[in-house]
Amino acid sequence: MKPVILLVDDEDTIRMFLEKTIKDEGYEALTAANGEQALELTRSELPDLILLDLKLPDMNGIEVLTQIKEDLPEACVIMLTAFGDIETAVSAIKKGAFDFVSKPVNLEQLLLAIEKGLNSQKLSRELFQLRRRVKIDFDDKYIPGESPKMKEIYDIVKTVAKSDTTTVLIQGESGTGKEIIANMIHKYSPRHDKPFLDINCASLPEELLESELFGHEKGAFTDAKNQKVGLLELANKGTLFLDEIGEMSLTIQVKLLRVLEKMSFRRVGGTKDIHVSVRIISATNRDLETEVANRNFREDLYYRLKVIPINIPPLRERKEEIFILLKHFISIYNKKFNKDFRDIDDTAYEVLMAYPWPGNIRELKNVIERIVLLEEDNILKLEHLPESIRSDGPEVTKRSIAGKIELLLSRPFSEEGIPFEDIIRGVEKELIDKAMSESDNNQSKASRILRLNRDKLRYRLKNFEQNIEE
Repeated sequence: MKPVILLVDDEDTIRMFLEKTIKDEGYEALTAANGEQALELTRSELPDLILLDLKLPDMNGIEVLTQIKEDLPEACVIMLTAFGDIETAVSAIKKGAFDFVSKPVNLEQLLLAIEKGLNSQKLSRELFQLRRRVKIDFDDKYIPGESPKMKEIYDIVKTVAKSDTTTVLIQGESGTGKEIIANMIHKYSPRHDKPFLDINCASLPEELLESELFGHEKGAFTDAKNQKVGLLELANKGTLFLDEIGEMSLTIQVKLLRVLEKMSFRRVGGTKDIHVSVRIISATNRDLETEVANRNFREDLYYRLKVIPINIPPLRERKEEIFILLKHFISIYNKKFNKDFRDIDDTAYEVLMAYPWPGNIRELKNVIERIVLLEEDNILKLEHLPESIRSDGPEVTKRSIAGKIELLLSRPFSEEGIPFEDIIRGVEKELIDKAMSESDNNQSKASRILRLNRDKLRYRLKNFEQNIEE
Protein backbone atom coordinates (compact mmCIF):
# COMPACT_ATOMS: atom_id res chain seq x y z
CA MET A 1 0.00 0.00 0.00
CA LYS A 2 1.44 3.35 -1.05
CA PRO A 3 2.10 5.93 1.69
CA VAL A 4 -0.59 8.64 1.63
CA ILE A 5 0.66 12.25 1.79
CA LEU A 6 -1.64 15.20 2.39
CA LEU A 7 -0.40 18.47 0.89
CA VAL A 8 -1.89 21.65 2.38
CA ASP A 9 -1.16 24.91 0.53
CA ASP A 10 -3.46 27.70 -0.65
CA GLU A 11 -1.39 28.57 -3.74
CA ASP A 12 -2.71 26.58 -6.70
CA THR A 13 0.54 26.48 -8.69
CA ILE A 14 2.63 25.30 -5.74
CA ARG A 15 -0.01 22.74 -4.71
CA MET A 16 -0.29 21.29 -8.23
CA PHE A 17 3.49 21.18 -8.71
CA LEU A 18 4.15 19.44 -5.39
CA GLU A 19 1.25 17.05 -5.97
CA LYS A 20 2.80 15.93 -9.26
CA THR A 21 6.23 15.59 -7.61
CA ILE A 22 4.80 13.47 -4.79
CA LYS A 23 2.98 11.16 -7.21
CA ASP A 24 6.08 10.84 -9.42
CA GLU A 25 7.97 9.59 -6.35
CA GLY A 26 5.46 6.75 -5.94
CA TYR A 27 3.33 8.21 -3.15
CA GLU A 28 -0.43 8.72 -3.11
CA ALA A 29 -1.30 12.43 -2.86
CA LEU A 30 -4.23 14.28 -1.28
CA THR A 31 -4.52 18.07 -1.42
CA ALA A 32 -6.24 20.79 0.60
CA ALA A 33 -6.33 24.55 0.00
CA ASN A 34 -7.17 25.62 3.55
CA GLY A 35 -7.06 24.51 7.17
CA GLU A 36 -10.65 23.29 7.38
CA GLN A 37 -10.20 20.99 4.37
CA ALA A 38 -6.91 19.75 5.83
CA LEU A 39 -8.52 18.80 9.16
CA GLU A 40 -11.42 17.08 7.43
CA LEU A 41 -9.10 15.02 5.20
CA THR A 42 -6.82 14.18 8.13
CA ARG A 43 -9.74 12.73 10.08
CA SER A 44 -11.34 10.87 7.18
CA GLU A 45 -8.30 9.63 5.23
CA LEU A 46 -5.64 9.16 7.97
CA PRO A 47 -2.69 10.31 5.81
CA ASP A 48 0.72 8.85 6.62
CA LEU A 49 2.37 12.26 6.37
CA ILE A 50 1.15 15.87 6.09
CA LEU A 51 2.94 18.73 4.32
CA LEU A 52 1.45 21.83 5.94
CA ASP A 53 1.96 25.44 4.85
CA LEU A 54 2.19 28.02 7.65
CA LYS A 55 0.13 30.65 5.81
CA LEU A 56 -3.45 29.58 5.07
CA PRO A 57 -6.51 31.73 4.30
CA ASP A 58 -8.80 30.57 7.13
CA MET A 59 -6.32 29.83 9.94
CA ASN A 60 -2.56 29.69 10.37
CA GLY A 61 -0.56 26.50 10.09
CA ILE A 62 0.25 26.39 13.81
CA GLU A 63 -3.46 26.29 14.64
CA VAL A 64 -4.02 23.51 12.11
CA LEU A 65 -1.00 21.60 13.48
CA THR A 66 -2.33 21.90 17.04
CA GLN A 67 -5.72 20.52 16.03
CA ILE A 68 -4.17 17.69 14.01
CA LYS A 69 -2.06 16.67 16.99
CA GLU A 70 -5.14 16.68 19.22
CA ASP A 71 -7.04 14.46 16.79
CA LEU A 72 -4.10 12.21 15.80
CA PRO A 73 -1.13 12.63 18.15
CA GLU A 74 0.95 10.17 16.10
CA ALA A 75 0.49 12.08 12.81
CA CYS A 76 3.73 13.08 11.06
CA VAL A 77 3.62 16.74 9.99
CA ILE A 78 6.27 18.63 8.00
CA MET A 79 5.81 22.41 7.94
CA LEU A 80 6.37 24.50 4.80
CA THR A 81 7.70 27.87 6.00
CA ALA A 82 8.66 31.13 4.32
CA PHE A 83 12.40 31.65 3.97
CA GLY A 84 13.86 33.10 7.17
CA ASP A 85 10.81 32.32 9.32
CA ILE A 86 12.90 30.15 11.64
CA GLU A 87 11.24 31.31 14.85
CA THR A 88 7.80 30.09 13.74
CA ALA A 89 9.31 26.84 12.45
CA VAL A 90 10.93 26.17 15.85
CA SER A 91 7.57 26.86 17.49
CA ALA A 92 5.98 24.27 15.18
CA ILE A 93 8.60 21.67 16.15
CA LYS A 94 7.82 22.29 19.83
CA LYS A 95 4.13 21.73 19.10
CA GLY A 96 4.81 18.35 17.52
CA ALA A 97 5.86 18.93 13.90
CA PHE A 98 8.41 16.39 12.68
CA ASP A 99 10.44 18.85 10.58
CA PHE A 100 10.17 21.99 8.46
CA VAL A 101 11.22 22.88 4.90
CA SER A 102 11.74 26.45 3.72
CA LYS A 103 9.94 27.94 0.70
CA PRO A 104 10.71 28.23 -2.14
CA VAL A 105 10.96 24.47 -1.77
CA ASN A 106 14.18 22.62 -2.53
CA LEU A 107 12.79 19.34 -3.92
CA GLU A 108 15.76 17.25 -2.84
CA GLN A 109 15.48 18.58 0.71
CA LEU A 110 11.70 18.05 0.74
CA LEU A 111 11.86 14.45 -0.52
CA LEU A 112 14.56 13.65 2.03
CA ALA A 113 12.40 15.08 4.82
CA ILE A 114 9.42 13.02 3.57
CA GLU A 115 11.51 9.83 3.53
CA LYS A 116 12.81 10.45 7.05
CA GLY A 117 9.33 11.28 8.29
CA LEU A 118 7.81 8.11 6.85
CA ASN A 119 10.62 5.96 8.25
CA SER A 120 10.21 7.51 11.70
CA GLN A 121 6.47 6.80 11.67
CA LYS A 122 6.67 3.19 10.46
CA LEU A 123 4.51 1.79 13.24
CA SER A 124 1.86 4.52 12.97
CA ARG A 125 1.78 4.18 9.17
CA GLU A 126 1.05 0.45 9.37
CA LEU A 127 -1.75 1.17 11.82
CA PHE A 128 -3.21 3.89 9.57
CA GLN A 129 -3.05 1.54 6.58
CA LEU A 130 -4.93 -1.17 8.47
CA ARG A 131 -7.58 1.32 9.59
CA ARG A 132 -7.99 2.61 6.04
CA ARG A 133 -8.31 -0.94 4.71
CA VAL A 134 -11.14 -1.78 7.10
CA LYS A 135 -12.94 1.54 6.42
CA ILE A 136 -15.19 1.60 9.48
CA ASP A 137 -15.96 5.02 10.88
CA PHE A 138 -15.21 4.23 14.53
CA ASP A 139 -12.75 6.48 16.33
CA ASP A 140 -9.35 5.58 17.81
CA LYS A 141 -10.80 3.95 20.93
CA TYR A 142 -12.59 1.36 18.84
CA ILE A 143 -10.04 -0.29 16.59
CA PRO A 144 -11.98 -2.66 14.28
CA GLY A 145 -10.75 -6.17 13.72
CA GLU A 146 -10.02 -7.73 10.36
CA SER A 147 -11.51 -11.17 10.98
CA PRO A 148 -14.76 -12.01 9.15
CA LYS A 149 -16.47 -12.62 12.50
CA MET A 150 -15.57 -9.20 13.91
CA LYS A 151 -16.55 -7.43 10.69
CA GLU A 152 -19.91 -9.18 10.99
CA ILE A 153 -20.19 -7.97 14.60
CA TYR A 154 -19.40 -4.37 13.63
CA ASP A 155 -22.08 -4.54 10.94
CA ILE A 156 -24.57 -5.71 13.59
CA VAL A 157 -23.44 -2.89 15.89
CA LYS A 158 -24.04 -0.24 13.24
CA THR A 159 -27.46 -1.69 12.41
CA VAL A 160 -28.70 -2.23 15.96
CA ALA A 161 -27.47 1.21 17.03
CA LYS A 162 -30.14 2.77 14.80
CA SER A 163 -32.84 1.32 17.04
CA ASP A 164 -32.59 3.03 20.41
CA THR A 165 -34.73 0.59 22.45
CA THR A 166 -33.76 -2.93 21.35
CA THR A 167 -32.04 -4.92 24.10
CA VAL A 168 -28.67 -6.48 23.31
CA LEU A 169 -26.91 -9.39 25.05
CA ILE A 170 -23.14 -9.51 24.50
CA GLN A 171 -21.50 -12.84 25.32
CA GLY A 172 -17.81 -13.71 25.32
CA GLU A 173 -14.86 -14.60 27.49
CA SER A 174 -13.36 -12.05 29.89
CA GLY A 175 -11.17 -9.52 28.12
CA THR A 176 -12.71 -9.88 24.64
CA GLY A 177 -14.03 -6.29 24.56
CA LYS A 178 -17.70 -6.61 25.55
CA GLU A 179 -17.81 -3.16 27.15
CA ILE A 180 -16.29 -1.58 24.04
CA ILE A 181 -19.07 -3.11 21.91
CA ALA A 182 -21.67 -1.75 24.36
CA ASN A 183 -20.07 1.72 24.13
CA MET A 184 -20.16 1.53 20.34
CA ILE A 185 -23.86 0.76 20.28
CA HIS A 186 -24.56 3.76 22.51
CA LYS A 187 -22.18 6.06 20.66
CA TYR A 188 -23.85 5.47 17.30
CA SER A 189 -27.44 5.41 18.56
CA PRO A 190 -29.95 8.28 18.80
CA ARG A 191 -29.19 8.23 22.55
CA HIS A 192 -25.52 9.13 22.03
CA ASP A 193 -25.87 12.54 23.70
CA LYS A 194 -27.57 11.04 26.76
CA PRO A 195 -25.97 9.14 29.69
CA PHE A 196 -24.13 5.84 29.24
CA LEU A 197 -23.92 4.24 32.68
CA ASP A 198 -22.53 0.85 33.58
CA ILE A 199 -22.33 -1.47 36.55
CA ASN A 200 -20.61 -4.80 37.18
CA CYS A 201 -23.24 -7.11 38.65
CA ALA A 202 -20.57 -9.41 40.08
CA SER A 203 -18.87 -6.69 42.11
CA LEU A 204 -21.67 -5.98 44.61
CA PRO A 205 -23.74 -8.10 47.05
CA GLU A 206 -27.45 -8.40 46.28
CA GLU A 207 -28.66 -5.61 48.61
CA LEU A 208 -26.14 -3.07 47.33
CA LEU A 209 -26.72 -4.01 43.68
CA GLU A 210 -30.47 -3.54 44.13
CA SER A 211 -29.93 -0.12 45.70
CA GLU A 212 -27.49 0.91 42.96
CA LEU A 213 -29.89 -0.09 40.19
CA PHE A 214 -33.24 1.04 41.59
CA GLY A 215 -32.25 3.59 44.24
CA HIS A 216 -33.84 3.72 47.70
CA GLU A 217 -36.03 5.95 49.82
CA LYS A 218 -34.88 7.52 53.04
CA GLY A 219 -35.32 5.03 55.90
CA ALA A 220 -35.76 2.04 53.55
CA PHE A 221 -33.14 0.20 55.61
CA THR A 222 -30.80 0.92 58.50
CA ASP A 223 -28.15 2.90 56.62
CA ALA A 224 -30.58 4.66 54.25
CA LYS A 225 -30.27 8.11 55.81
CA ASN A 226 -31.05 9.91 52.55
CA GLN A 227 -32.96 9.21 49.35
CA LYS A 228 -30.78 7.68 46.63
CA VAL A 229 -31.45 7.87 42.89
CA GLY A 230 -30.54 4.61 41.15
CA LEU A 231 -28.75 4.02 37.86
CA LEU A 232 -31.97 3.23 36.00
CA GLU A 233 -33.26 6.69 36.86
CA LEU A 234 -29.94 8.40 36.14
CA ALA A 235 -29.71 6.66 32.77
CA ASN A 236 -33.16 7.86 31.68
CA LYS A 237 -33.21 8.51 27.90
CA GLY A 238 -29.74 6.95 27.72
CA THR A 239 -28.17 3.48 28.00
CA LEU A 240 -27.51 1.22 30.98
CA PHE A 241 -24.85 -1.46 30.56
CA LEU A 242 -25.17 -4.43 32.93
CA ASP A 243 -21.85 -6.25 32.90
CA GLU A 244 -21.60 -9.84 34.17
CA ILE A 245 -25.38 -10.10 34.34
CA GLY A 246 -25.04 -13.86 34.81
CA GLU A 247 -24.04 -13.12 38.43
CA MET A 248 -27.31 -11.30 39.19
CA SER A 249 -29.51 -12.91 41.88
CA LEU A 250 -32.92 -14.32 40.97
CA THR A 251 -34.61 -11.70 43.18
CA ILE A 252 -33.16 -8.79 41.22
CA GLN A 253 -33.77 -10.64 37.96
CA VAL A 254 -37.52 -10.50 38.67
CA LYS A 255 -37.35 -6.72 39.19
CA LEU A 256 -35.25 -6.19 36.06
CA LEU A 257 -37.78 -8.19 34.03
CA ARG A 258 -40.50 -5.75 35.14
CA VAL A 259 -38.35 -2.83 33.97
CA LEU A 260 -37.95 -4.42 30.55
CA GLU A 261 -41.68 -5.15 30.27
CA LYS A 262 -43.11 -1.88 31.57
CA MET A 263 -40.16 0.54 31.72
CA SER A 264 -41.11 1.33 35.30
CA PHE A 265 -39.88 0.38 38.78
CA ARG A 266 -39.97 1.43 42.40
CA ARG A 267 -37.08 2.50 44.56
CA VAL A 268 -36.26 0.20 47.47
CA GLY A 269 -38.77 1.16 50.17
CA GLY A 270 -40.80 3.22 47.70
CA THR A 271 -44.48 3.05 46.74
CA LYS A 272 -44.46 5.25 43.64
CA ASP A 273 -43.84 3.89 40.14
CA ILE A 274 -41.02 5.66 38.30
CA HIS A 275 -41.24 5.56 34.51
CA VAL A 276 -38.08 5.70 32.41
CA SER A 277 -36.85 5.19 28.86
CA VAL A 278 -33.60 3.24 29.11
CA ARG A 279 -31.87 0.97 26.64
CA ILE A 280 -30.51 -2.11 28.42
CA ILE A 281 -27.33 -3.70 27.11
CA SER A 282 -26.05 -6.65 29.11
CA ALA A 283 -22.94 -8.80 28.95
CA THR A 284 -21.70 -12.04 30.44
CA ASN A 285 -18.85 -14.51 30.18
CA ARG A 286 -21.17 -17.30 31.26
CA ASP A 287 -23.24 -19.58 29.05
CA LEU A 288 -26.68 -18.24 29.95
CA GLU A 289 -28.49 -21.11 28.22
CA THR A 290 -26.76 -23.50 30.61
CA GLU A 291 -27.56 -21.19 33.54
CA VAL A 292 -31.23 -21.22 32.48
CA ALA A 293 -31.19 -25.01 32.26
CA ASN A 294 -29.67 -25.16 35.76
CA ARG A 295 -32.31 -22.69 37.01
CA ASN A 296 -29.71 -20.10 37.96
CA PHE A 297 -31.12 -17.60 35.48
CA ARG A 298 -34.71 -16.83 34.56
CA GLU A 299 -35.70 -18.06 31.12
CA ASP A 300 -38.15 -15.20 30.50
CA LEU A 301 -35.48 -12.60 31.38
CA TYR A 302 -32.92 -14.38 29.20
CA TYR A 303 -35.14 -14.07 26.11
CA ARG A 304 -35.95 -10.46 26.95
CA LEU A 305 -32.26 -9.61 27.13
CA LYS A 306 -31.15 -11.44 24.00
CA VAL A 307 -33.38 -9.79 21.40
CA ILE A 308 -30.08 -9.08 19.62
CA PRO A 309 -27.37 -11.55 20.72
CA ILE A 310 -23.74 -10.72 19.96
CA ASN A 311 -21.15 -13.42 20.57
CA ILE A 312 -17.57 -12.18 20.62
CA PRO A 313 -15.03 -14.89 19.77
CA PRO A 314 -11.87 -15.20 21.89
CA LEU A 315 -8.65 -13.73 20.51
CA ARG A 316 -7.20 -17.20 19.84
CA GLU A 317 -9.97 -17.69 17.25
CA ARG A 318 -9.25 -14.39 15.45
CA LYS A 319 -5.48 -14.27 15.41
CA GLU A 320 -5.45 -12.14 12.28
CA GLU A 321 -6.32 -9.27 14.61
CA ILE A 322 -3.29 -9.63 16.86
CA PHE A 323 -1.09 -7.54 14.56
CA ILE A 324 -3.41 -4.52 14.47
CA LEU A 325 -3.94 -4.74 18.24
CA LEU A 326 -0.19 -4.91 18.86
CA LYS A 327 0.39 -1.82 16.73
CA HIS A 328 -2.53 -0.01 18.34
CA PHE A 329 -1.39 -0.63 21.92
CA ILE A 330 2.26 0.15 21.13
CA SER A 331 1.14 3.45 19.60
CA ILE A 332 -0.96 4.28 22.68
CA TYR A 333 1.79 3.52 25.19
CA ASN A 334 4.50 5.17 23.11
CA LYS A 335 2.58 8.41 23.57
CA LYS A 336 1.71 7.73 27.21
CA PHE A 337 5.26 6.91 28.31
CA ASN A 338 7.13 9.01 25.74
CA LYS A 339 8.77 5.95 24.17
CA ASP A 340 9.72 5.14 20.57
CA PHE A 341 8.91 1.47 19.85
CA ARG A 342 8.67 1.30 16.05
CA ASP A 343 8.49 -2.38 15.16
CA ILE A 344 8.27 -5.98 16.40
CA ASP A 345 11.08 -8.48 15.98
CA ASP A 346 10.04 -11.46 13.80
CA THR A 347 10.74 -14.04 16.51
CA ALA A 348 8.81 -12.07 19.12
CA TYR A 349 5.95 -11.69 16.67
CA GLU A 350 5.84 -15.44 16.00
CA VAL A 351 5.70 -16.14 19.74
CA LEU A 352 2.94 -13.57 20.25
CA MET A 353 0.97 -15.17 17.42
CA ALA A 354 1.44 -18.69 18.80
CA TYR A 355 0.37 -17.79 22.35
CA PRO A 356 -3.31 -18.71 23.10
CA TRP A 357 -4.09 -15.45 25.00
CA PRO A 358 -6.40 -16.84 27.71
CA GLY A 359 -6.94 -13.28 28.96
CA ASN A 360 -7.79 -12.13 25.41
CA ILE A 361 -7.39 -8.46 24.39
CA ARG A 362 -7.07 -7.27 27.98
CA GLU A 363 -4.07 -9.57 28.53
CA LEU A 364 -2.43 -8.44 25.28
CA LYS A 365 -2.96 -4.79 26.24
CA ASN A 366 -1.39 -5.33 29.69
CA VAL A 367 1.62 -7.14 28.22
CA ILE A 368 2.33 -4.29 25.77
CA GLU A 369 1.84 -1.64 28.46
CA ARG A 370 4.41 -3.36 30.69
CA ILE A 371 6.96 -3.76 27.87
CA VAL A 372 6.72 -0.18 26.61
CA LEU A 373 6.91 1.19 30.16
CA LEU A 374 9.88 -0.88 31.33
CA GLU A 375 12.03 -1.52 28.25
CA GLU A 376 14.40 1.01 26.65
CA ASP A 377 14.40 0.04 22.98
CA ASN A 378 12.67 0.84 19.70
CA ILE A 379 12.10 -2.80 18.66
CA LEU A 380 9.91 -5.19 20.67
CA LYS A 381 12.08 -8.30 21.10
CA LEU A 382 11.65 -11.85 22.37
CA GLU A 383 13.49 -11.11 25.63
CA HIS A 384 10.96 -8.37 26.42
CA LEU A 385 8.10 -10.87 26.64
CA PRO A 386 6.99 -12.37 29.97
CA GLU A 387 8.34 -15.83 30.69
CA SER A 388 4.84 -17.33 30.54
CA ILE A 389 4.59 -16.25 26.90
CA ARG A 390 8.26 -16.65 25.97
CA SER A 391 8.30 -20.31 27.03
CA ASP A 392 6.65 -21.15 23.70
CA GLY A 393 9.58 -19.62 21.83
CA PRO A 394 11.67 -22.75 21.11
CA GLU A 395 8.66 -24.50 19.54
CA VAL A 396 7.86 -21.47 17.42
CA THR A 397 11.31 -21.48 15.88
CA LYS A 398 10.50 -24.98 14.57
CA ARG A 399 7.31 -23.76 12.91
CA SER A 400 6.62 -25.31 9.51
CA ILE A 401 7.03 -23.28 6.36
CA ALA A 402 3.22 -23.25 6.06
CA GLY A 403 3.00 -21.70 9.52
CA LYS A 404 5.62 -19.13 8.62
CA ILE A 405 3.71 -18.21 5.46
CA GLU A 406 0.54 -17.83 7.53
CA LEU A 407 2.40 -15.46 9.84
CA LEU A 408 3.87 -13.60 6.87
CA LEU A 409 0.41 -13.06 5.40
CA SER A 410 -1.05 -11.89 8.73
CA ARG A 411 0.69 -8.49 8.57
CA PRO A 412 1.93 -6.06 5.90
CA PHE A 413 5.22 -6.95 4.21
CA SER A 414 8.18 -5.10 5.72
CA GLU A 415 9.96 -2.40 3.76
CA GLU A 416 12.97 -4.73 3.51
CA GLY A 417 10.87 -7.19 1.51
CA ILE A 418 10.59 -10.99 1.85
CA PRO A 419 12.89 -13.89 0.82
CA PHE A 420 10.54 -15.10 -1.92
CA GLU A 421 12.86 -17.73 -3.45
CA ASP A 422 13.75 -19.22 -0.06
CA ILE A 423 10.06 -19.47 0.85
CA ILE A 424 9.17 -21.24 -2.42
CA ARG A 425 12.09 -23.67 -1.95
CA GLY A 426 10.91 -24.29 1.59
CA VAL A 427 7.39 -25.11 0.42
CA GLU A 428 8.77 -27.54 -2.20
CA LYS A 429 11.00 -29.25 0.34
CA GLU A 430 8.27 -29.74 2.94
CA LEU A 431 5.85 -31.17 0.36
CA ILE A 432 8.47 -33.52 -1.06
CA ASP A 433 9.67 -34.61 2.40
CA LYS A 434 6.08 -35.46 3.37
CA ALA A 435 5.46 -37.37 0.13
CA MET A 436 8.70 -39.33 0.49
CA SER A 437 7.87 -40.17 4.10
CA GLU A 438 4.36 -41.40 3.23
CA SER A 439 5.73 -43.51 0.36
CA ASP A 440 8.56 -45.08 2.41
CA ASN A 441 11.11 -43.20 0.28
CA ASN A 442 9.81 -44.78 -2.91
CA GLN A 443 10.38 -42.11 -5.59
CA SER A 444 7.81 -43.54 -7.99
CA LYS A 445 5.06 -43.44 -5.34
CA ALA A 446 6.14 -40.00 -4.18
CA SER A 447 6.04 -38.61 -7.72
CA ARG A 448 2.48 -39.97 -8.15
CA ILE A 449 1.39 -38.38 -4.87
CA LEU A 450 2.79 -35.04 -5.98
CA ARG A 451 1.60 -35.44 -9.58
CA LEU A 452 5.15 -34.65 -10.54
CA ASN A 453 7.31 -36.17 -13.27
CA ARG A 454 9.76 -38.63 -11.67
CA ASP A 455 12.78 -36.95 -13.29
CA LYS A 456 11.65 -33.57 -11.88
CA LEU A 457 11.34 -35.12 -8.44
CA ARG A 458 14.85 -36.59 -8.67
CA TYR A 459 16.20 -33.23 -9.83
CA ARG A 460 14.68 -31.48 -6.81
CA LEU A 461 15.89 -34.17 -4.38
CA LYS A 462 19.41 -33.80 -5.78
CA ASN A 463 19.27 -30.03 -5.33
CA PHE A 464 18.13 -30.40 -1.72
CA GLU A 465 21.05 -32.79 -1.02
CA GLN A 466 23.53 -30.37 -2.60
CA ASN A 467 22.20 -27.48 -0.50
CA ILE A 468 22.62 -29.59 2.64
CA GLU A 469 26.20 -30.49 1.69
CA GLU A 470 27.03 -26.84 0.97
